[in-house]
Amino acid sequence: MNIDSYIVKESKDKVTTKPHVLPIYASSSFVFDNIEDSIDVFKGDKDAHKYSRYGNPTIDAVADKIAHMAVYGSDLEAFGLMTSSGMSAISIALTSFLKTGDQVLSQGNLYGGTTELLNKIISRSGVETIFTNLQDLNQVEDILKSNPKIKICYFETPANPTMACVDIEAITQLCRQYGVLSIADNTFCTPYLQQPLLLGTDIVIHSTTKYLNGHGNSIAGMIICKNPEHQKSLWTTLKLVGSTCNAWDAWLTNQGLKTLSLRMDRHSSNALALAKFLEQHGRVKQVNYNGLTSHPDHLIACKQMKDFGGMMSFEIDGSVQDGIDFMNKLEFCTLAPTLGDVDTLILHPASSSHLNVAKEIRERNGITDGLVRISVGIESIEDIINDIGAALDK
Repeated sequence: MNIDSYIVKESKDKVTTKPHVLPIYASSSFVFDNIEDSIDVFKGDKDAHKYSRYGNPTIDAVADKIAHMAVYGSDLEAFGLMTSSGMSAISIALTSFLKTGDQVLSQGNLYGGTTELLNKIISRSGVETIFTNLQDLNQVEDILKSNPKIKICYFETPANPTMACVDIEAITQLCRQYGVLSIADNTFCTPYLQQPLLLGTDIVIHSTTKYLNGHGNSIAGMIICKNPEHQKSLWTTLKLVGSTCNAWDAWLTNQGLKTLSLRMDRHSSNALALAKFLEQHGRVKQVNYNGLTSHPDHLIACKQMKDFGGMMSFEIDGSVQDGIDFMNKLEFCTLAPTLGDVDTLILHPASSSHLNVAKEIRERNGITDGLVRISVGIESIEDIINDIGAALDK
């Protein structure tokens, strides 16, 4: 027996008890007992792992956990797939169901990266995206009636970074009426605060990099659906494109999930306190936080969200430079192009996430030169308020 065979044999023989912490299966492939076993697995007659691009025990365990969270409290079954990033999750979800000549219906106030994906990459396949105000349900129905080529309605709620909300039940009901697949980005809320699958959405995506992980130490994405046929299509695309998650990032995500409820409760309470402070500040023109009764979509958020989360934005009275100057005066909060960490993270969309979105499109959707996005962390709220207040007053 060579040394490699000995190691494999010994590792099998010595597994006698179940590990408390999810193991990391850092293996590109998995061993078959014999050729007949291999044939059964590749034919689909036997369910087993064979190659980590197709599936991995660590990745699958975390995907199943998040899928169960997405439908928790119901008798629905959900299927989950982990991808290499949030953007790959969006890309896989779209390309699995689109072909040349199809159309996508979406909102103008999307995350800038998603807008670029639709306009610069998805469009290369001859797929057109129609951007509209998804809050105007009469307009949405008119568009669906007059455009039978629309195959997918893609939305995020709350929107990044204006926090505008789409009525999930209403929009998905229209999608079902016109035979359109609905896909929701639920990254901001996580299944702890909002469950789009239970409100009628067909497919939900997450950047697990953000709140699901919560600690800024991994990049991964998640796709969840209810329909087994949708799951097959998504898995086939994911397998062949090769945008699968890796075991290490899946494991880190799983570690973050253990404190998700605690973190989201603290994110939500801190964000509400900060929003109320900013609403009273003289330099602030507008505060976008769904927990404020002044937010135009407060009632929609109340209907479909358990709490209001840690994301918010506010508009400084001034120019792009005023926004940049504010950012440079911060000392406690962190300037970083991400969100959902335990730390408070601040971003200036006009000079970063939405830099490549035309100014007229930005402003039409509330993303002004002075808009600042905040991912409110779980630190002491006094420290957060003091830092932001001081930067505004300097």
